[in-house]
Amino acid sequence: MTPSARGDLFDPACPTRRLLDRIGTKWTSMTVKILAEAAPDEVRFANLRRRIPGVSQKMLSVTLQSLVRDGLVTRRVEDTVPPRVHYRLTALGTSLESALAVLRTWAEEHMAEVDEANQKSER
Repeated sequence: MTPSARGDLFDPACPTRRLLDRIGTKWTSMTVKILAEAAPDEVRFANLRRRIPGVSQKMLSVTLQSLVRDGLVTRRVEDTVPPRVHYRLTALGTSLESALAVLRTWAEEHMAEVDEANQKSER
């Protein structure tokens, strides 16, 4: 990363931009939240899917693959038929959950204002 990239959301090397590119989906934040609530226990894929309304099997699979690749989640497969797949947040993933919790708090406190402004702009 170049020194100028730090804090410059317009620079593709900016850490904030790179993070938002990776975790900026609703499926990611929901998955991290569910895994954080279960910590330190693991959560099976099927249980995650049941707890995330509207997520497809493929989208959840892609989301989890990304979280595992980024070191935020660990994956464990039981050698059964069919295989049972379990997920758990890593220490890094747990630290991300803390940041996402701040964002959720902000949303709970301010989304009514955002929605109101949105409605006014539509008139």
